[in-house]
Amino acid sequence: MTNLFDINGKVALITGSTHGLGMAMAKGLGQAGATIVVNGNSSQEKIDAAVKELQDQGIKAVGYKFNVTVEEEVKSAVQKIEGEVGAIDILINNAGIIKRIPLIDMEVADFREVIDIDLVSPFIVSKHVAKGMIERRQGKIINICSMMSELGRNTVSAYAAAKGGLKMLTKNMATEWAKYNVQINGIGPGYFATEQTKPIRVNGHPFNDFIISRTPAAKWGDPSDLAGAAIFLSSKASDFVNGHILYVDGGILATIGKPSNEE
Repeated sequence: MTNLFDINGKVALITGSTHGLGMAMAKGLGQAGATIVVNGNSSQEKIDAAVKELQDQGIKAVGYKFNVTVEEEVKSAVQKIEGEVGAIDILINNAGIIKRIPLIDMEVADFREVIDIDLVSPFIVSKHVAKGMIERRQGKIINICSMMSELGRNTVSAYAAAKGGLKMLTKNMATEWAKYNVQINGIGPGYFATEQTKPIRVNGHPFNDFIISRTPAAKWGDPSDLAGAAIFLSSKASDFVNGHILYVDGGILATIGKPSNEE
């Protein structure tokens, strides 16, 4: 049974993986035996630090700096990775941004930037990685969606539009590539305890109280909680799973919520 979840020796490219949930998935897959290809675009120093963090835990890791929204950079990087590290067996499209701006106040340029990074870049990277997977008749692509692939919320309309589109892009990738034994699925994280959310996770903060009361599990997710889902969708265990979005959200999407005075 353990062979079903074996990813030892696989090469996994994770975009936007220098920190946060991308780093958490890198650690999970790396600890399961995969060689991790870290990607970022902010600075080489940040990439090097992430690679060292993984290597210090005994994980095989390398880093490549490229902009996931620039097709020529992506094409060149994919060729370089496959020449220097090996064929990419697993791709996790994790790079993304969010701009919390009311729609009425949002500049078109800001809206387009979110769509470009959160929706167009998974298409670009997948397109070039999938070519090799199709030739080899084997591969796993995981698109990091969101609860906003299903729900709306004030001030995140561009993000929700992108993540809703990414859900449908995932299904259409599966429609076209499943016949080549390439599985394309998504993970939709809920609310996780990261450095970015630390300021709003203090007891008494309205948003912290909202998330705790809104989540049936009554807690924020730990980034390590994504590892199991990522390993499942990267392994043989998911060979007949295609076009599916796996929500790792503590049950938020399962319920309408509860009155504030209900235990």
